[in-house]
Amino acid sequence: MLQESGIDTLLELDQQILDQGNGYWIKIEARRVTPTKEIPHGIRYSLTLHEPYGKRILGYDNAHAVKLPKKFKFAGQRLAYDHKHRNICDQGVPYEFQNAYQLLMDFFAEVDRVLEEIRKL
Repeated sequence: MLQESGIDTLLELDQQILDQGNGYWIKIEARRVTPTKEIPHGIRYSLTLHEPYGKRILGYDNAHAVKLPKKFKFAGQRLAYDHKHRNICDQGVPYEFQNAYQLLMDFFAEVDRVLEEIRKL
C-alpha cells in the first residue's frame, strides 16, 4: 500500500531542485519520521516553488501548525499541520493530506497554474 500511495516516489525526490525555466525553480524535501498525531502519515515534507531571486512563492509543507479560520473554532479542534502557502505573504491554509501521490499531483498542478499566471503578466 505504501508504494501505491506514492510515498516511495516522494522520498526519492528528497533534496531535488527542479528547474522550471526563466529562473523559477522547485525544491523538494521529504523524509520519514515517527508518526504522531500531528503527522500521522509519518512523512515530513516541504515542496516549494521559488522565483528567480529565491523567494518562495508557493509551498506545501507540514513543518508547523496553521491557525484555522475563526469559523472552525470549537473545543477539540485539531490544528492543521499539513498546509499550503499560496503566495509570498501567506501564513498557510490547511491542506487535506490524502496520500503522497495526491500531494505531488496537487503541488505540480498548482505550480503549473502559478507559472501560467506569471507568463501572462
